Amino acid sequence: MSGVFLDSNVILYLLSADTAKADAAEALLVQQPTISVQVLNEVTSVCQRKLKLAWPDTLDLLNAIKANCKVIPLTVGTHAKALEVAQQHHLSFYDAHIVAAAIDCGAQTLFSEDMHHGASIQGVRIHNPFTHPSPRLT
Repeated sequence: MSGVFLDSNVILYLLSADTAKADAAEALLVQQPTISVQVLNEVTSVCQRKLKLAWPDTLDLLNAIKANCKVIPLTVGTHAKALEVAQQHHLSFYDAHIVAAAIDCGAQTLFSEDMHHGASIQGVRIHNPFTHPSPRLT
């Protein structure tokens, strides 16, 4: 299993005009990282609501993501862990749910632009791939 978990904000940079960030996101995606269904949901929401992509374009992106990532489901257990993480680490519930999914799948590194770079939560290290050189991927 991949030791790498991606947050939705990293995946969304695949669509960015910022080629450095788009390239960094693509380099992470080819490592066949793990994501949760929540990541797919967040990507879908941004593509439809904010980016106003046509449904076929959104579906093409989602299919490409699913082809390159291991997707884990949302569970009641992950939900419970997210509540715990949100309270203990003062994260939004949705960020805590991403962290909880990363913990549950045994990820070592969670790549996210939105969370505190360098923080470690229950064995998962948070890394911003856009402002810091990437650690060796496992």
